[in-house]
Amino acid sequence: MTFARFGKYGSIIALVAVAIAAVVLVPGVNENAMNFLDGAFGGRRNFNFFTTLSRATLIIGMAMSVLVSFRAGLINIGGEGQLVLGGLTAALVGVTLDAPPAVLLPAALVAAMFVGAVWALVAGWFERVAGVPLVVGSLLLNYPAVLFASYLVSHPFRDIDSGLSQSHRIAREARLPKFDGTLLDYGIFLILVVIAVVIVFERRSVFGYRLRMQGFSLPFARSSGFPVGRIYYQTLAISGAIAGIVGFIAVFGMNHRYVDGMLVLPLYSWTGLIAVLLAGMVSWLVPLTGFFFAALGTGAVGIERAADIPREAAQIIQALIILFAAGFGHRLISRGRKGDV
Repeated sequence: MTFARFGKYGSIIALVAVAIAAVVLVPGVNENAMNFLDGAFGGRRNFNFFTTLSRATLIIGMAMSVLVSFRAGLINIGGEGQLVLGGLTAALVGVTLDAPPAVLLPAALVAAMFVGAVWALVAGWFERVAGVPLVVGSLLLNYPAVLFASYLVSHPFRDIDSGLSQSHRIAREARLPKFDGTLLDYGIFLILVVIAVVIVFERRSVFGYRLRMQGFSLPFARSSGFPVGRIYYQTLAISGAIAGIVGFIAVFGMNHRYVDGMLVLPLYSWTGLIAVLLAGMVSWLVPLTGFFFAALGTGAVGIERAADIPREAAQIIQALIILFAAGFGHRLISRGRKGDV
């Protein structure tokens, strides 16, 4: 294995080594580690494991959205707004379109993808036309998206009888089925398709090659005759559409309606971004790091229940991982990545 290759996986290898050393050497950590594992993967009939999978579905979906844009060198951090508007659109289609499930489900999915893609393209338009950097424009566009969704489910589309800021519930026959006795729904199959498509197209297609080359060196891509402008907008549209898919799954599979804050407070978008950074943007590693962060969240509940350690401790650990990945991982990658694409 070359140093460049180690650079891609070094942060994860070191993280695993530190975790194993802590479990073996530090008193009391072993017992809490068992509580964590039970909270993340145990429970009656492995209920906690399926809960972790359910959370991982949304985190990994958002991670793949981030990965697509980052691979092209586009720092699109507006996934939260694209996710929220995609989920809101899916919910509104689900309660207003009078159609059989065979029509309603695809219509809601396509509508969510379209709105998510359009919102990502708006951030791109601001950069190309108004000169607002993508990282700034995409971030700022999260706020009007979240507030607009909050207004709609608090006023014109609110389910008044529920007493909460949320849309009406989607009809039972139109929801994504769940695995018996679990919180996991069939939306996981959609995310598996997204993972497969992103990995294959990134590594095995002409578009994927151009996307990676543009992310590695924009001057090279431009001098090679690549349609850099078209790739720019296509990449943003794909990234936003994936976020819309995740919003659709959250509404039709998990909550069966849009609830104000349901896609913001769990930090699906930001956790997905962290998963991409921890994986060093290696596409096949991203689902593994996304699953890790999902397990970290659900396992923290087990530790809180068994050892009275607040679940917020998991967020502290996640923050430390961010610093670790940004420091150690970036240093290794920057040393060994020259010429490695």
